[in-house]
Amino acid sequence: MSGRTPPSGAPDTRLLEAVRTRLIREAAEPTLATVAAAVRAEGAMLGDAEVLTISRTLRADLAGVGPLEPLMAAPEITDILVNGPRDVWVDDGAGLRRVEEVRFADEEAVRRLAQRLAAQAGRRLDTAAPWADARLPSGARLHAVLPPVSPEGTRLSLRLPRHRVFSLAELAASGALPPPGVFLLRSLVESRFPFLVSGGTGTGKTTLLSTLLSLAGPQERLLLVEESAELRPEHPHVIRLQARPANIEGRGGVELDQLVRQALRMRPDRLVVGEVRGPEVVSLLHALNTGHEGGCGTLHANTATDVPARIEALGCAAGLSREAVHSQLAATRALVVHLVREPGGPRRVAQLCVLRRGSGGLVTAVPAVTFPDGGGLLRDAAFEELRDRFALRSGRLS
Repeated sequence: MSGRTPPSGAPDTRLLEAVRTRLIREAAEPTLATVAAAVRAEGAMLGDAEVLTISRTLRADLAGVGPLEPLMAAPEITDILVNGPRDVWVDDGAGLRRVEEVRFADEEAVRRLAQRLAAQAGRRLDTAAPWADARLPSGARLHAVLPPVSPEGTRLSLRLPRHRVFSLAELAASGALPPPGVFLLRSLVESRFPFLVSGGTGTGKTTLLSTLLSLAGPQERLLLVEESAELRPEHPHVIRLQARPANIEGRGGVELDQLVRQALRMRPDRLVVGEVRGPEVVSLLHALNTGHEGGCGTLHANTATDVPARIEALGCAAGLSREAVHSQLAATRALVVHLVREPGGPRRVAQLCVLRRGSGGLVTAVPAVTFPDGGGLLRDAAFEELRDRFALRSGRLS
């Protein structure tokens, strides 16, 4: 067995695997001392620099995220997708791109990483349970699937949390909304009307909501109810309640709808549900109709006009009748901020809508303001209603 590293500086694969196996068998941490001892035990003679390289590689592989370490540390990356040992993609705000320089040794290395991450989150991932959807201690969202469900090999997806909150001015500078939109969204928060931030996956709903919550008055008490701590408003009075998944035996789980009911007893000025996607929609509708002004949350929807139908589906699945859902939704007088992401373009605010109940009793989302791709602002059918709600002069919105 050769004890020298290849000219590229990467550790010899056979030596690396032998040292890894020895450390796992001995349950040893990949420190410089233990790696050096394992290298000597394998009969290899390496210099200090080579031992340090192997130690760093094994530490990332046994305790971190392996070859994904530099991607996890990059602040602009929001998604990491592993489609195979030599097929890694990232989304850094400009759409998906392949990262040629990041590779795994083989399929087994990808599987090993997926199983270790699942274990960190308290989830099982093996042939009997071939997929896992969980939140890692770092805040990243993990989804992994193994063969035979994924016949071509292990597939790993990581959604990374934002580590900083953007101001409205920064969002405008990035193209997320035009200057008139800054004034409108600030007015939305100051008016204390309830609102929902809607959009598809990866459109920046959580990022925008964190920004808007940072604008709330410092005297306000924000109660955040989330499946995991993704919202990061810069605000002096934030209380978090976080859901807990059931253990392997299916016990001990705490659902969002339970936490919403607890939050209502904690004297919130603003009740925030990080992502409305289940029975918690019933508790949220109740909260928004019982004097809790400024409540908000995010919701997956393809378009703003799909929001009432989405809430109807969630509410009916939770036991409400269709009529009850629309009656409560109409009473909230909530506004909808819809986000889109064009192919290859930035995430941006596309519309601001009001919820209006029709003669048939059903609620529809009526556009008040549209922000076209490329900038500007267009007044839509519900603009006058929006202007009256905000008590603004129309000239300030032009």
